[in-house]
Amino acid sequence: MCGRYTLDVSSAELGRMLEADVAAEWTASWNIKPTQRVPAFFETITDDGEITRKGEIARWSLLPPWAESTKLKFPTFNARSEGPASKNTWRGPIKHSRAILPATGYYEWKTEGKTKTPNYIHLPDDPLLFAGLYSWWRPKGSDDAWTLTTTIVTRPSTGDVAELHDRAPVILPPDFVDEWVDAGTEGDQTLVDAAVAASTPQLEQLEFHEVAKLTGDGPELVKPSS
Repeated sequence: MCGRYTLDVSSAELGRMLEADVAAEWTASWNIKPTQRVPAFFETITDDGEITRKGEIARWSLLPPWAESTKLKFPTFNARSEGPASKNTWRGPIKHSRAILPATGYYEWKTEGKTKTPNYIHLPDDPLLFAGLYSWWRPKGSDDAWTLTTTIVTRPSTGDVAELHDRAPVILPPDFVDEWVDAGTEGDQTLVDAAVAASTPQLEQLEFHEVAKLTGDGPELVKPSS
């Protein structure tokens, strides 16, 4: 799974890297939690048929359009890659609303007996590009502005990080980004499976180290604990 992550790359840099227009600025964070606001990158098709890619701020925990409130009976900050196209919550986003959630790294807790130790996980040199889904939501019958919400797709873990947890985020290589977010493609389970396969080499390159208890927010959180 992926329940806590970091991002300390500027909006301008991410916009250049993902070739996207960035609609908002965000503040670097080393302790991003579900329901907090995070940058998500996706494509849309204009009335003229032009495809544009942009980055916007989204609520991390997807709310399907039919949700009556922000309080769901199940967590939606992660979406399992196994069979999402058959599930009502994810079916629509898989087809038409796929996104990239950039990160610098993420945390996972290794459990040994009754002890849980946080570890910081990252690529040696590059940011992480999480495969995500998104949905626009507002309360039924409300005139409130629409809220952009998002989730991170996860898969069975592989490589060294499998010793920390049996789930991991789907981390896409840069050359799969266009295929994943393509607004002209109707997504299905085949596309999800291809994303999982493309993410395997990324997961096998991940490095990690133990960190201290995650309290507050700052670059010191990712420093090795010993």
